[in-house]
Amino acid sequence: MKDYFFKNIALGCLMLLFLLTTSANAQTFAENGMVVSDHVIASQVGVDILKKGGNAIDATIATAFALAVTHPEAGNIGGGGFIVFMKSTGEVTTFDFREKAPLAASPTMFLDEKGDIKDNSNHKGLLAVGVPGTVAGLYKAHQKYGKLPWADLVKPAVKLAKNGFTMSYGLYNAAVRMTDRDPSEDIMQNFFKGKDGQIVLPGETWKQPALAKTLKQIQKQGRDGFYKGEVAQEIEDYMKANGGIITKEDLEKYEAVEREPLKGSFNGYDIYSMPPPSSGGVALIEMMNLMEEANISEIEFNSTTYVHLVAEAMRRAFADRAEFLGDPDFNPDMPLDRLLSKDFAKKRFENLDMTKASASDPAKFAHPYGGDNTTHFSVVDKDGNAISMTYTLENSYGVKMGSSKLGFIFNNEMGDFNPVPGVTTTTGQIGSDPNLVAPEKRMLSSMTPTIVAKEGKPYLVIGSPGGRTIINTVFQTVLNVLAYDMRVDRAIEAMKIHHQWLPDQILYERNLLSPDTRDALEKMGHTLRPTTNIGVLMGITYDASKKLYTGASDSSSEDGGARGY
Repeated sequence: MKDYFFKNIALGCLMLLFLLTTSANAQTFAENGMVVSDHVIASQVGVDILKKGGNAIDATIATAFALAVTHPEAGNIGGGGFIVFMKSTGEVTTFDFREKAPLAASPTMFLDEKGDIKDNSNHKGLLAVGVPGTVAGLYKAHQKYGKLPWADLVKPAVKLAKNGFTMSYGLYNAAVRMTDRDPSEDIMQNFFKGKDGQIVLPGETWKQPALAKTLKQIQKQGRDGFYKGEVAQEIEDYMKANGGIITKEDLEKYEAVEREPLKGSFNGYDIYSMPPPSSGGVALIEMMNLMEEANISEIEFNSTTYVHLVAEAMRRAFADRAEFLGDPDFNPDMPLDRLLSKDFAKKRFENLDMTKASASDPAKFAHPYGGDNTTHFSVVDKDGNAISMTYTLENSYGVKMGSSKLGFIFNNEMGDFNPVPGVTTTTGQIGSDPNLVAPEKRMLSSMTPTIVAKEGKPYLVIGSPGGRTIINTVFQTVLNVLAYDMRVDRAIEAMKIHHQWLPDQILYERNLLSPDTRDALEKMGHTLRPTTNIGVLMGITYDASKKLYTGASDSSSEDGGARGY
């Protein structure tokens, strides 16, 4: 009993020390390069690569692998994501390494004999796992644009996993929550535990030897270290033993894709974002076009008119998302040119009533209008190359399953497909054709890595996690910087709302929307629902006159931070 008492006193002191020594995530300044991520250790890893002569691609790869060690909630080698890359020449490209459906997948794979979703199988269990894309995407980006040797970029992550790093208070809290879950979710039961079988305490060193071994294979063999050989064999064996359908053939066939970015504009700024299978770029540019048409800069920020207009823009973009968007390799006729056009936004604005809320009809999509867990980081280097990268496991810790021999957690991205063909409901379940399950198809995503440029140079590099809220979180932050001239840290912290067409409601950050505004919005026909926080943004701005980068991470990220030099 005495030992238990003193152990808890010591833990309390450690937690107090962490709280006292952790400052709010304010602005960070640098002249030569910067990385802003969800973990300061990973940010420092990226900056160290920049200092060694690496470019933004190199720093991105090192940061991403480091986050797979330090931020297992979303940093990953078991998931997938997107990169938007703006070169110092002003050219922009993207890398799509979104997960794919396995070869054995089908449109009705999650349904029972009555046509209902069986046991939440599109989110829980190994049927929910898409073929991972992260390693392939990072390797493809490196092969084309990297500067330093691949092995040097993976090395810091191998070292972090093998030698360990200090357990933070935030990660410890997550460890306690996850270890208390269903024992059948095997890997999570021991994931955060040390040799004594107890969860590693804040201030102590947490080591991940199995993950270090897997990362070592990737360090030595590149892409093949994950998609072939002993890692691929163990993935197949684990899937077969636990009800999954991913095979070595699925892994070997997986390829990342370099795609042309989407480009929009707002009041003289160029906006570059991710094309489908991300829906984020389309929705972002659609909404920014509507804001330009509405002359949003003349509307008081956070006013009733502002919230109404922003919510109505969101409603329309998400209705289009549901009706039209999916994997471009399976949907070649998506009307992207129309959705992104200024004329389309003009017609949309003419049909928007500034005095009352529109209706969200699951049977009509956007026709009446005339038209969780992820992580993001931003990187810039001394030459002006910029990266906005978002990657994900879907839910926090993905499917919460994985082989203890490999040490990483699998995604549950198959839940991003439309689960029941033809059925769209008022609760937000979508059943339209473009995003139904098919073998080797990439599921629709909300990730919105974005770079805003001014006169051919990166001006704002931004992104966020948050499931479907990602699109609207990034949209509002871009709007804050471009329309309201906010500093990047204030734009990140400013009040956010979220409307996704269905369910028909405005989600708003509690205590950041006044009672009078809420009352006025309800009288206009809006339904409001409070939440604690929307998004975890990581952003960088560039002041060309001062030749100075400014970075900021969302204060809701307990371990996040900007690092520069």
